[in-house]
Amino acid sequence: MANRARGELAVRIGETEACLCLTLGALAEIQAALEACTLGEIAARLSSASPADMLAVLGALLRGGRQADLAARLAGLPVSPQQAARWITDAFEAALDDD
Repeated sequence: MANRARGELAVRIGETEACLCLTLGALAEIQAALEACTLGEIAARLSSASPADMLAVLGALLRGGRQADLAARLAGLPVSPQQAARWITDAFEAALDDD
């Protein structure tokens, strides 16, 4: 399950419990997918992200959380753009939390 000390976030996608994590690998994948070099550029791109961008970021966070199988099936799962945006925000907050 999710380890908050590592910045992991537990979510439920359909009937599946999943873990999102903003690892360095996930961050690099997000930067490449969004063609962004800095966290500021990522934030700017996410503020007007397309559904495809949201799925790319969510997929990277799932792979960071050791959920590559779920990330591969993400496009066919019941995730609304609003829910994806909330999870992405929460995952970044969990990773950057100072507590």
